Amino acid sequence: MSLCCSLPTAKSMSLFSKKPHGLIKASSSSSSSSADIPDFLSAHWLESRRKRPFGPRLTFSAEEAVQHQLDALKYNDQPRQDYGIEVMYRFAGFDPFERSTYFGPFFDLGQFERFRRIFHHSSYRVLLGHKERKILSSLFVKENQFKQRIWILGSRPNEEEIFEFTMVQLVFGRGLVVHGMGIG
Repeated sequence: MSLCCSLPTAKSMSLFSKKPHGLIKASSSSSSSSADIPDFLSAHWLESRRKRPFGPRLTFSAEEAVQHQLDALKYNDQPRQDYGIEVMYRFAGFDPFERSTYFGPFFDLGQFERFRRIFHHSSYRVLLGHKERKILSSLFVKENQFKQRIWILGSRPNEEEIFEFTMVQLVFGRGLVVHGMGIG
C-alpha cells in the first residue's frame, strides 16, 4: 500500500501562466483541472502548497490515519531518511513542552531527535521497514477515540511485536492524532 501523499510528480506540474483578472492559472499536462492563484502570491505557491508535510487531516478516518502512519514507517527512508518517523511525529498528540506518556513511560519528546531515537533504539524499531502487518482488533472507545491492535512482522529475523494505537480526534482541527502508542 502506498502513501496518499500530496507531493506532485515531475509530470503533474508543467507550467504557470498569467490570467487576465489578477489570477495566475496553474495548468497541468496530465489533467484538465487547474487552480486559480491570487496575484499577490508567487507563481510557485501552488507547488509549495502541494509539497507541505504529510500529517493529520480531517478527511482521514481513524483506520486510514493508522494505515498512513504504518505505511510511512514501512517505507521509512523514502523520500528521505527517517521520513516515516517525521510523519509519526506530526500525528503524535503530545505537548512538546511537557514530559509525555506517548510511548508508555514518561519521556521528554519535545525535540524530534529524541522521538526519532526511540524508534531506532527500542522495541519500536520493528516498525521501521516492517515486512507484514495484520489488524488484530479495532474499537471505537468514544466518539472521538479509536484503538487498534496490530501485529507487525519486522524485517529482521524473529522480529515481531503487537502494538496498540490510540487515535484521538482533537478539537483544534488538526485531524486524527495518535494519543499514545504502546506495545501489547
